[in-house]
Amino acid sequence: MPRVVGVDIPNNKRIEYSLRYIYGVGPKVAERILKEAQIEPEVKAKDLTEDEVSRIAGIIERNYQVEGPLRRIVQGNIARLRDIGCYRGLRHRRGLPVRG
Repeated sequence: MPRVVGVDIPNNKRIEYSLRYIYGVGPKVAERILKEAQIEPEVKAKDLTEDEVSRIAGIIERNYQVEGPLRRIVQGNIARLRDIGCYRGLRHRRGLPVRG
């Protein structure tokens, strides 16, 4: 399993789907990463070379907030909403739906 930014991505899936296992990387971000790294989306993760894996990791580290730092940002935003006592913060505090 290739390891990208601390996450093991599945070998048997196409790289465009495997990148989505990283928290903060969705379909569009995965597409942009592969386009910038000049890697075909149809390639299986197990067929990537070390150079390609390092290019993907470099692009993610330079341009995107993912995994731990992103989780901290989201938790900080929720804590801020709770602290200021706004409607969304109250909904978070009570464990109720925030939107809708």
